[in-house]
Amino acid sequence: MVGQLRSVVLDCPDPAELASFYEKVLGAERLAGGDDTWVVIVASGTRIAFQRSDDYRPPVFPDPHGSQQFHLDVLVEDVEVAEAQVLELGARVVQKDTGDDFRVYADPVGHPFCLMWL
Repeated sequence: MVGQLRSVVLDCPDPAELASFYEKVLGAERLAGGDDTWVVIVASGTRIAFQRSDDYRPPVFPDPHGSQQFHLDVLVEDVEVAEAQVLELGARVVQKDTGDDFRVYADPVGHPFCLMWL
């Protein structure tokens, strides 16, 4: 082993705002010490950091010319209830009828994430 994963980091235009979205979606806790360039939350023992990118451009999904590069899978008990909650928080539907046990959304700045159920 070379090292241990410390954080997953998402670029965004406003770290505090995007961290707030994911705090509510994941029931996460914000760590002290953040500023306008870097905010960290902890969700189910995993650190997710949000870093300011002044030239941020959201990924496109699906993109026939490239990949989404990164996304989060969020396990939920009731996808209909969860969908209503994430939409109210500022997410948007990207792909609803996947024919599988997941739906694709974009967070308020365009990062894709999936709601998944068993």
